[in-house]
Amino acid sequence: RPAGAINDTRRRLQADGPATVLGIGTANPPNFVRQQDYADYYFRVTKSEHLTDLKAKLRRICYKSPIKKRYFHHTEELLDSHPEFANRTSLSLDARQDILATAVPELAAAKAIAEWGRPATEITDLVVSSYSGAQMPGIDFHLASLLGLRPSVRRTMMYMNGCSGGAAALRLAKDIAENNRGARVLVACAELTLIMFRAPHEAQLGSLVMQALLGDGAGAVVVGADPVSGEQPGFEMVSASQTTIPESKNIAVGRLGADGFLFNPSKELPLLVRENIERCVGDALAPLGTVASWNDLFWAVHPGGPAILDGVEAGLGLDPRKLEASRRVLREYGNMSGPSVIFVLDELRRQQEEMNEMGVMVGLGPGLTVETMALRAIDSQRKV
Repeated sequence: RPAGAINDTRRRLQADGPATVLGIGTANPPNFVRQQDYADYYFRVTKSEHLTDLKAKLRRICYKSPIKKRYFHHTEELLDSHPEFANRTSLSLDARQDILATAVPELAAAKAIAEWGRPATEITDLVVSSYSGAQMPGIDFHLASLLGLRPSVRRTMMYMNGCSGGAAALRLAKDIAENNRGARVLVACAELTLIMFRAPHEAQLGSLVMQALLGDGAGAVVVGADPVSGEQPGFEMVSASQTTIPESKNIAVGRLGADGFLFNPSKELPLLVRENIERCVGDALAPLGTVASWNDLFWAVHPGGPAILDGVEAGLGLDPRKLEASRRVLREYGNMSGPSVIFVLDELRRQQEEMNEMGVMVGLGPGLTVETMALRAIDSQRKV
């Protein structure tokens, strides 16, 4: 019967096992600014040193944060040559887009492919996430060309997912890998803060907070099911879900306009995370059975800021050591938005303490959107 034949074909096209992480790569621009110097740097390059109260406020925010340094694609020389980026009334989007169009996550993707150990031509699918500019053809097209991927590679471009972009792209990669036998999916996520760089203004203090936290980075992951000889899976991607917190539309709001991207987080964000994180994680993991204690899991949580991590820790009653990978990424790089959770996964592999077998990846984005993925650390990844 046709229906039976179709169902048989569908089953043959599906993978036998779950999607796994086969390679991870991360990269940052060479230019960085130490957090202790950032207030002086920022007010100097924006020609805003006369705003002494705002400068003192940014200095206090930077001083209280655990961040040591942040990397940036833009340099002081580039900003000097584009005064419109600091002028809030200038129509600067075109100039920003021209610069961002050439900044693709090639290095991180190449590292992930190298760790995977197979030729780039064996990549069947490419999923790219970014809010740092938009073109047609997009970053996915240029990245596929730079890496030498096959013309038949299936490309998916995801824009404006904010800080949950990396986790959302990994969720999509899991579905692709498990529903297409033999698929090897390259996930690439890159964010550059040039899209939102602007001079300070008293009416937009949320933007000042973003200037104190955000940095540039790119992360990439190769995902595939049913590993073959030579492939070294790191994490099994057991299950994935997405939850939107009710009445959170105005908690993390972004707008792309003629003067670039303006992002304004609400002060209520950390509290909302604290109050809802246990329910979101519990609902996501319910199909897997009861978890005796959240401390029995390892955690890869998006390092959105110290208050966000404190909210997750308090909401779940976690031992402080459970978020050390996230806090280390925040210290060394700041909040890189979507790529950050990939950096955390990479950091987890480097930890010297024994890793629990089961764990959770949590992405937090506008909406408020909570991306949750249950992971299993394969023996080769666990420290013994």
